[in-house]
Amino acid sequence: MGYTTYVELIKPLITGKEIVATSMKKEIQRVQTAIELARKGKTCVLVSSGDPGIYAMAGLALELCKAQSISIVPRTTFSNSNENQKRLLIEIVPGIPALAAGASLLGAPLTHDFAAISLSDLLTPWKVIEKRLNAAALADFVIVLYNPKSKRRKEHLTRAQKIILQHRSPKTPVGVVVSAMRSQQEVTIVPLKDLHEATVNMQTTLFVGNSVSATYGAFMFTPRGYAGKYDLKK
Repeated sequence: MGYTTYVELIKPLITGKEIVATSMKKEIQRVQTAIELARKGKTCVLVSSGDPGIYAMAGLALELCKAQSISIVPRTTFSNSNENQKRLLIEIVPGIPALAAGASLLGAPLTHDFAAISLSDLLTPWKVIEKRLNAAALADFVIVLYNPKSKRRKEHLTRAQKIILQHRSPKTPVGVVVSAMRSQQEVTIVPLKDLHEATVNMQTTLFVGNSVSATYGAFMFTPRGYAGKYDLKK
């Protein structure tokens, strides 16, 4: 069970399986169907991109179970007791999120504290997103931006850029990673002042450096603070 694009990515791995794929904005229908199948005794897998618990389906699955008072139990504590047999067994398998995959391609931009913020306002009001951008930029977090631009949301990234520029140097490095670890992968680093000119889409993850983030060669990194305590030139 999964979003059509993600199901296609793993097609070779699921040959012979019953496949249910849905389009974007059908998340509730997708998860609800998976829950119903599982309650009938089938083993059902909800496929997400990256990690299922980061901007993905694990949270919605738990939310729906809670809203519908469905008794659930994690795989790690499951037993064959009569009580547990009446519950829905849920296992959340960790994956590699875009912020980890993208960071590895850039170098080490997340070595120090960071915040992840989605620019999609489909489920979160833009005022809330603006508040979070301001807070993260003011606190000097490295900022990872998910869902930076779509066909409908063309101006959100420019707005975010302006907010962050109130607290960061225009020269702050920004890592732009498109389709991390996929065949269409692209990795570039641009100054914050030029971010609005970068090639960005829904498959892009952005890494906005903090006040000490730097570049070296083709890499971007954020110092942890060792240079302030030790002599790194020895």
